[in-house]
Amino acid sequence: MDSVPRLTSVLTLLFSGLWHFGLTATNYNCDDPLASLLSPMAFSSSSDLTGIHSPAQLNWRVGTGGWSPADSNAQQWLQMDLGNRVEITAVATQGRYGSSDWVTSYSLMFSDTGRNWKQYKQEDSIWTFAGNMNADSVVHHKLLHSVRARFVRFVPLKWNPSGKIGMRVEVYGCSYKSDVADFDGRSSLLYRFNQKLMSTLKDVVSLKFKSMQGDGVLFHGEGQRGDHITLELQKGRLALHLSLDDSKARLSSSLPSATLGSLLDDQHWHSVLIERVGKQVNFTVDKHTQHFRTKGETDALDIDYELSFGGIPVPGKPGTFLKKNFHGCIENLYYNGVNIIDLAKRRKHQIYTVGNVTFSCSEPQIVPITFVSSSGSYLLLPGTPQIDGLSVSFQFRTWNKDGLLLSTELSEGSGTLLLSLEGGILRLMIQKMMERVAEILTGSNLNDGLWHSVSINARRNRITLTLDNEAAPPAPDSTWVQIYSGNSYYFGGCPDNLTDSQCLNPIKAFQGCMRLIFIDNQPKDLISVQQGSLGNFSDLHIDLCSIKDRCLPNYCEHGGSCSQSWTTFYCNCSDTSYTGATCHNSIYEQSCEVYRHQGNTAGFFYIDSDGSGPLGPLQVYCNITEDKIWTSVQHNNPELTRVRGANSENPYAMALDYGGSMEQLEAVIEGSEHCEQEVAYHCRRSRLLNTPDGTPFTWWIGRSNERHPYWGGSPPGVQQCECGLDESCVDTRHFCNCDADKDEWTNDTGFLSFKDHLPVTQIVITDTDRSNSEAAWRIGPLRCYGDRHFWNAVSFYTEASYLHFPTFHAEFSADISFFFKTTALSGVFLENLGIKDFIRLEISSPSEITFAIDVGNGPVELVVQSPSLLNDNQWHYVRAERNLKETSLQVDNLPRSTRETSEEGHFRLQLNSQLFVGGTSSRQKGFLGCIRSLHLNGQKLDLEERAKVTSGVRPGCPGHCSSYGSICHNGGKCVEKHSGYLCDCTNSPYEGPFCKKEVSAVFEAGTSVTYMFQEPYPVTKNISLSSSAIYTDSAPSKESIAFSFVTAQAPSLLLFVNSSSQNFLAVLLCKNGSLQVRYQLSKEESHIFTIDAENFANRRMHHLKINREGRELTIQMDQQLRLSYNFSPEVEFKVIRSLTLGKVTENLGLDSEVAKANALGFVGCMTSVQYNHIAPLKAALRHATVAPVTVRGTLTESSCGFMVDSDVNAVTTVHSSSDPFGKTDEREPLTNAVRSDSAVIGGVIAVVIFIIFCIIGIMTRFLYQHKQSHRTSQMKEKEYPENLDSSFRNDIDLQNTVSECKREYFI
Repeated sequence: MDSVPRLTSVLTLLFSGLWHFGLTATNYNCDDPLASLLSPMAFSSSSDLTGIHSPAQLNWRVGTGGWSPADSNAQQWLQMDLGNRVEITAVATQGRYGSSDWVTSYSLMFSDTGRNWKQYKQEDSIWTFAGNMNADSVVHHKLLHSVRARFVRFVPLKWNPSGKIGMRVEVYGCSYKSDVADFDGRSSLLYRFNQKLMSTLKDVVSLKFKSMQGDGVLFHGEGQRGDHITLELQKGRLALHLSLDDSKARLSSSLPSATLGSLLDDQHWHSVLIERVGKQVNFTVDKHTQHFRTKGETDALDIDYELSFGGIPVPGKPGTFLKKNFHGCIENLYYNGVNIIDLAKRRKHQIYTVGNVTFSCSEPQIVPITFVSSSGSYLLLPGTPQIDGLSVSFQFRTWNKDGLLLSTELSEGSGTLLLSLEGGILRLMIQKMMERVAEILTGSNLNDGLWHSVSINARRNRITLTLDNEAAPPAPDSTWVQIYSGNSYYFGGCPDNLTDSQCLNPIKAFQGCMRLIFIDNQPKDLISVQQGSLGNFSDLHIDLCSIKDRCLPNYCEHGGSCSQSWTTFYCNCSDTSYTGATCHNSIYEQSCEVYRHQGNTAGFFYIDSDGSGPLGPLQVYCNITEDKIWTSVQHNNPELTRVRGANSENPYAMALDYGGSMEQLEAVIEGSEHCEQEVAYHCRRSRLLNTPDGTPFTWWIGRSNERHPYWGGSPPGVQQCECGLDESCVDTRHFCNCDADKDEWTNDTGFLSFKDHLPVTQIVITDTDRSNSEAAWRIGPLRCYGDRHFWNAVSFYTEASYLHFPTFHAEFSADISFFFKTTALSGVFLENLGIKDFIRLEISSPSEITFAIDVGNGPVELVVQSPSLLNDNQWHYVRAERNLKETSLQVDNLPRSTRETSEEGHFRLQLNSQLFVGGTSSRQKGFLGCIRSLHLNGQKLDLEERAKVTSGVRPGCPGHCSSYGSICHNGGKCVEKHSGYLCDCTNSPYEGPFCKKEVSAVFEAGTSVTYMFQEPYPVTKNISLSSSAIYTDSAPSKESIAFSFVTAQAPSLLLFVNSSSQNFLAVLLCKNGSLQVRYQLSKEESHIFTIDAENFANRRMHHLKINREGRELTIQMDQQLRLSYNFSPEVEFKVIRSLTLGKVTENLGLDSEVAKANALGFVGCMTSVQYNHIAPLKAALRHATVAPVTVRGTLTESSCGFMVDSDVNAVTTVHSSSDPFGKTDEREPLTNAVRSDSAVIGGVIAVVIFIIFCIIGIMTRFLYQHKQSHRTSQMKEKEYPENLDSSFRNDIDLQNTVSECKREYFI
């Protein structure tokens, strides 16, 4: 590349830096008084007490001693003309000398021309200055940002209630010099380079502009190879097109690189700064900056020949431009330090002028007005009545969809003409005697904030509506009537004292701006309206358009889309994963621990680790077990992957994608107590780490993009594998199995668990290109457990104690959430102070939580009153939020307290003190109790760590089970942990994290599960010997039996409890499907209870509960009480020896009925079996090696749910894995390839065999059904036809009882 352009770019950048330094220097010591030397003629006002303009400089004591208006009301103002545009940095005020007249608050407005005023704003709101408390003291205010203007206007807002408005004023600043160029929409300036090509690595372009047009090109440059840069106005916004790409895409076909600003066609100055270094660009309009990277292959911007400012001339066609030219003024235009306008003024040869460019800014004398109120604003203008026809035109802009634009009563009984916005559509209607005569609809989305021109013309029985220079189609099938103009035109709304015939407004008043109002082709002087000499008005701002874009900046967070009305903005949070008034709150929880706490079991979930923070949600698998909650994040390559042909010159590398950003993964890792990732390397003549001293052949890349030459099972910094630490490698000379370089397959597998290095983002392999050399690798999911924050708690035990943290910075959005428990009557949870602002959360009484906040407009308090006491030493949840739309407070599940935020005034929460948790800076009203899981704007505060070094505060807080013990179901016991709790399901027939997961098994013919009662056995480390002991020397005083079953077989023996050879308890199904409970208490005495509500062998789930308290027996079937019975006092219950589910295999002398049911035992599915606090089925399935339980036959764990209404005899076992990222057999990893070759053949054989078995099964079933139907016709036992009613069934039961089951109690 040519060195001359390179040198030029460096010099221009240097000059640009010097220019910026000089610009800053001009603001130094800019505090001279500017009003003290003005003549009395420089002052003007809305009115004057003396009838003439009174001088009003600071300390003026002559005459009236300052300015007072004729009437003290909100429409008064005092104005001064400073002669030229100056830079204004401060103002000062006094009251009127020797009087009780002074202003207590005021606002400022500025203008270059004395027209089209601009209100002074801070924090994007119209700023209110504090005034005086007496007539003589001077109150001085330094402006937060200086203003350049010629005219200054003071607008009193409040004044001494015992006096009137009175002011003496001063303005401070300094002179302001600038270079200005005026472009008339058909002109431009061309800056031509000294060489054909200007190539720059860095660019700085700065300028100011003002315009009334919403479209126009400010500057443009392009190169023949496709580079281009263009800045243009598009619908009142600035679009920057910038590309370093060598493609031939041009401006007309490309989308903007960035778009900034809004309402930039307001005829006020706007500043622009473009800074580019390579592909990185900073684009600033006024005080809003957007950062982006531009497209391109290189870092240089190559522009050919010239840059054009104000338009894009077409080469060879004078006066022709490629796009619409800029129409307005540009000031202080600098391109890489070159003052373009100064060169043009001095007629330097680098500048070529196209069209008419002047060097002073022409200001159109256009007076806009603002309709402020949606109910009371209107403007009345007179017209010429009884003209045959009508002509009205004006321009408007608004954000509201609805509003009255014009209402006028026509003469000669022509009716009433209404022009309105309805749903963003322009509607013209002529109504006569409550009857619609004509209607025209046109346009759409006219509430877009842009200026729209409207014209209504009626001539010779025809009316025409024109919108933005396009005539609307006439109304179809309308009978036009003669229209005669009226004498009163009401714009924007109607006065309250008029009838509908005089001014009709069927919708709300218009809120927005209007300008260029013409009636009967004559412009209306709105300044005369302001002065009271023309028409009338209410709730108007005249000579300024105070429209505000409430969506700039966009306060809708996390990508929420912003829409607005005149007074507020709205956020659409669809498809953002966030909710709330400003899309601030995540709809997902922050960890798997929180999902578990809500009662969820294992599954896929989205977690948002920083809540309302900038990180988005990440999909994970929450494997919620009884003792740990695992968070697993899978990547894109979970399978075992084969590698060949890799060497150091041509390495194999695979990057892993976890479906989220590295910041999201780091947040998951940092929030966990432990994280790990299993790595496996299977090898045959492929070395891994080349131990003991060689350069590694394989390594992995971690989160910081660093190489790590250690393998799973080894700590970081040690070039070893797990077998090296265990001294169990196949070759003890090496520290990895694969480093032995054997011809046989071996592997190195282990877990990486150093959190700072996880997750694995890439693996690189370089030793698989030798003869018979190959490898296979697998990297498991990132797995973490232990939430470091959800159970992070501290205990405050003195009122003077607190924890302090850095200042809580939350200018626009603040959310605070935590759990607390206490027995105190009151106390402050947290407090953060500013100079005026503050935020405080406290328990103000035993049943009240108070959230107080002040952003500078006065304190706002929200209170939630609980119907129950909150100081009950139970955990309670609090969440407080403040955003630009609302302030809210939530306590537990009580109704949320909400208050809307004021749209005007201060809205930034500015705090500067430390954040105090558990107390206040005054050490008063401190909180006594526990606080845990404290989050501020999604950020988690480590309370426990800070408590370790703070007196009066202890880390941790016991007593979780007192609040959350009910989450453990079915006899599960809540066990306290330092970080939370767990459910001990030892004595429950259920399992899982909440003891809610059923333990079920399928019994086949002959299956038997026998539990022998003896001394207790250890099942888990949490078992309590005293609670689980079964004593063999005493009979149980009570029995509690519960289980559920599904079967299609009758008779069946479900459960048998043996006390001795002659004493037992049996639960069985009779042949007719009725359920029978048999107590054999001695050889002579038996009690038989039959429940025959239905046939229980009907392939449906049934639930049985048998409870005996002493001699009182109750039996429930399917949650209904079926029997209640009291045994006689002589009855004696024996010691329990064993319990059997299914077939009894021992010779225990069973009676005939039990023996008949025991022939096959039980065929079906049984679940949740419990005898007192023993779970025999669970013991057989989970603890068969240590429990006193014996299983004979086939017992298959399975869910009973799938068997309902299905063929119980054809059971297919369903196995479920608790972790979807399961492992395969990796001892011989490459056999999968061989297996895949034979998979098709095996599949075909399997299908053929399956079809043959299906045919045999169908034939067998047909023969069986035929035989069964023959047998059924001869059976004398009870059957239950579907159409028999219950009374008839009971009769059948009584008739067949003797032959079916003897000695029964009938229920």
